[in-house]
Amino acid sequence: MRIVKIYNNNAVETRDNDCREIIVVGCGLAFKKRVGDVIDDSKIQKIFVLSEPDVNMKFREFLSYIPLDYLTMGNEIISYIQEKLYIEQSTLLYLSLVDHIYGAVKRYQNGIEVKNVMLWDIRRFYSEEYEAECHILEIVEKYTSVRLSGDEAGFFAFHIAEARMNENALDMQRITDIMAELSNIVKYHFQVEFNQESVYYYRFVAHLKFFAQRLVSGKLYEQDDQDELLDTIRKKYVNSYKCVEKIEAFVKSRYSYTLSSDEMLYLTIHVERIIYKSNL
Repeated sequence: MRIVKIYNNNAVETRDNDCREIIVVGCGLAFKKRVGDVIDDSKIQKIFVLSEPDVNMKFREFLSYIPLDYLTMGNEIISYIQEKLYIEQSTLLYLSLVDHIYGAVKRYQNGIEVKNVMLWDIRRFYSEEYEAECHILEIVEKYTSVRLSGDEAGFFAFHIAEARMNENALDMQRITDIMAELSNIVKYHFQVEFNQESVYYYRFVAHLKFFAQRLVSGKLYEQDDQDELLDTIRKKYVNSYKCVEKIEAFVKSRYSYTLSSDEMLYLTIHVERIIYKSNL
């Protein structure tokens, strides 16, 4: 491969064997090199395929100010995330995480602390991502000698959840807000604190995520004819159904969305389980 463009001593643009635009990163890869020179394969640490115009532009800008250590750190973080959360490789996730970490370390060094107002909801609804991010703080500390706060771990978790759910940041915030609103209706209706270690809580949160996604995207639920079953559930789980009726009224008032009988049915079942089968 030959150098098409040099970004700095550690990053160049080239073409692979399929003539795709790629960015190659490695320590001293472009030192004393010129456009047209052959790339030393032994120095390559990471290859990025440029396939999306918007991402390509961000990546080129990104390389102009991010030090090599952060690029290397990003490789280790993404490898860990892929192994821990079984997430597909994503250049956009790599960019957003490394860029945020770089900014967070700079803020720390300048004595600036940013509070994450969504931290409580992130820890509740994206517990897998948050748990992974606590380990990522250790990776960041290894490379930068800076121990970032749990608030920053929450921001990192949000980036990962965003990538896993294939949503943009604004939609992710709306989804999280909706989940918090509906969760609080259940919490205050029954005057309980949820056991976040319960499998029923995990399933309840998963159901809220999918419901909130549909609500934000405007996708209607494909309804089956389960009115008879809903009537049976309504009579069997009286208190849970009353709680879901509150959810139905709230969603209709706030979001102009009418819950289907199927959605009422499944919400009632999940509420029943989390309230009466979890160890609250």
